[in-house]
This record gives sequence, C-alpha cells and structure tokens, in this order.
Amino acid sequence: MKKIIKPCGLHCIKVNHLGVRFGEQIILEDVNLHMHCGSINAIIGKNGAGKSTLIRAMLDDIPHEGEIEFKDLHNAKIQKLKIGYVPQSINIEKNTPVSVYDLIASYQYRFPVFFKKSKKIEAEIKQALATFEAEDLIDKQVCNLSGGQLQRVLLAMAIMDEPHLLLLDEPVSGIDQNGMELFYRTMVYLKENFDLSIILISHDLDYVAKYADKVILLDKTILKEGSPKEVFSSDEFKSIFGNEELPGYVLKESEKHKKTVGKERSNPWD
Repeated sequence: MKKIIKPCGLHCIKVNHLGVRFGEQIILEDVNLHMHCGSINAIIGKNGAGKSTLIRAMLDDIPHEGEIEFKDLHNAKIQKLKIGYVPQSINIEKNTPVSVYDLIASYQYRFPVFFKKSKKIEAEIKQALATFEAEDLIDKQVCNLSGGQLQRVLLAMAIMDEPHLLLLDEPVSGIDQNGMELFYRTMVYLKENFDLSIILISHDLDYVAKYADKVILLDKTILKEGSPKEVFSSDEFKSIFGNEELPGYVLKESEKHKKTVGKERSNPWD
C-alpha cells in the first residue's frame, strides 16, 4: 500500500432490501445492513443460511434484488463503492509455474507474466505483502503455498486497490488456532489503519465474540444484529444454534489484543 488512511468514521455502506431467488426458491429476502468504516462485521448462521450467497450478491456475481450504497456522511454524496474480496480458496493445479508476483501482477496490473519483471510493480507488491508479513513469498510458486501463506497473498491482493469494503468468505478454514488468532488481530489492524469496513463469514464464534464490532445472524434474512453479547444471548441465536452459551471471553481482553497487533513477527499462519 502506498499510504495508510485512518478510518474517518464518515463513510457509510448500506445494503438495502437485498434478495436472491433461484426460480421459485428464496435464498435471501429483504436483507438490510448498515456499516461504517473502521468496523468488523461478522456474519454467522448455519449451513444453507445464505451467507456465501450474500457475499456473491454484494459482489454482483449473481442476479439479485436491492442495492448497495456507499455514502460520505460529511457531504451526503453517494460514491462508487470499491470492494476487496478474499474467497475461501482458489484452485491452482500442482506444478503450475505461476509465482506470487505473476499472480498479483497479472490480476492487479494486467501485466503479462511473460514480460520482464517490473521493479516498480515488484516494489508495490512487496509493500502490500508486507502488511501481512508475506513479502518473502513474492517469488514462490502459488501451487506450493500453504493455506496460511495463500491466505496472506489473497489478503494483500484484496487491499491493493484501497477498497472501502473488504469481503471475506470463511477466510480461516483449515488454519490452526495460532493462525486464527493472528488473522483476527490482523483484521483489527486493518480496521484501525485503513479506511474500510470488513464483512467476514465465520463459524468461529469465540473469535467473533472477541473481535467483531457487529454480529449479523442470518437465516435467509437477518434474524438479529448487534454487539456480540446482544446476538449471542438472544432468543434468535438460541433458535438457530440451540442452548449454546455465549462464547467464553473477557471483554477487556480485546483492548489487550489491539495493543499487540503488528508487534509480533512470528509466523503461525503456515
């Protein structure tokens, strides 16, 4: 990234009456969201609740009803929304001779991989990778990356355009507990140091409880939204997940974790 832009608190993203139908089947109905920059918004729900479909609709990958607005509350102007996206995974066949540099350069700059490497582009890619402690991966083949390494590369790609909204579809699947802890602390770092809002789908309720600013309980429509405590202690949550208790965490610990973001240089992502 060329610069760090602190969240201004004045950028507002609204999802208005979003719905998705496949024939007569209703997948999502009348979904309304309201988010500000500098926030982590976690979507939870059982399998089949429409979580990934919501992400795809927000990306405009599938037909849908409703609209998404991005507004600057300072001057009340609606602006064009830039979205960064990290999928659950990407399919790269084994022995495919594509390096991390090739992948990002061809996607971000439309730079043909068979051209001579550009020093300027290489420097910009390294700068983005450094945000996720991944600059040493730039020349590695993508097919040989571990799950944690690939995740960091995809995150770097997603933030290079300085998006207003970062969408993550189950981003920590297949990563161990240490890697998950580092991932969520990195999300806190992003929300505090970049002018964006984060939406992530997660089944890791303890981490959601510790790190999310807002939790959205989804089952074809929004059943409940609010702080982690409000959602996890609600009747709506119990109706979906049963009589599970609020995930165990100490609220004040979130402040302690914020102070450690960016200080640890260990690499438990792999």
